[in-house]
Amino acid sequence: MKSSELNRTVTELDHVRLKNLIQRDLRGIAASANAQALDTMLDEAATLPSRQVPPDVVTMYTQVLLLDQATAQRTQLTVCYPKDAEPDAGFVSVLSPVGWSLLGLRVGELAHWSTPGGEPKAAEILAILFQPEASGDFTM
Repeated sequence: MKSSELNRTVTELDHVRLKNLIQRDLRGIAASANAQALDTMLDEAATLPSRQVPPDVVTMYTQVLLLDQATAQRTQLTVCYPKDAEPDAGFVSVLSPVGWSLLGLRVGELAHWSTPGGEPKAAEILAILFQPEASGDFTM
């Protein structure tokens, strides 16, 4: 297991779309700390054309299999835009703590985030179950 402190990789399209989303969010009266953290992560991430992103990288709309480090529970999540978020169905917003902590990581790496109550969480990315780019969808 590798730490999530490593460089992350995002597609050029995800980078542009997320920067636009963040700019809209940061204009709000109470800009979210998650949007600010995502913005910082995007500034530091390696950016690749969609056709060049490795198939083991979490991109937008990637479905991942996670292993909770504290409970050993396995969970499937899909990182999505806020308008598509349905946490009970496993669709988590990229602006949520778990959502932005997964983006750009690779299989085998650890994602770290805090719950709304402040509890630290960590999960290993066991597998990518679906990645749009790996299936030939470069515009999702």
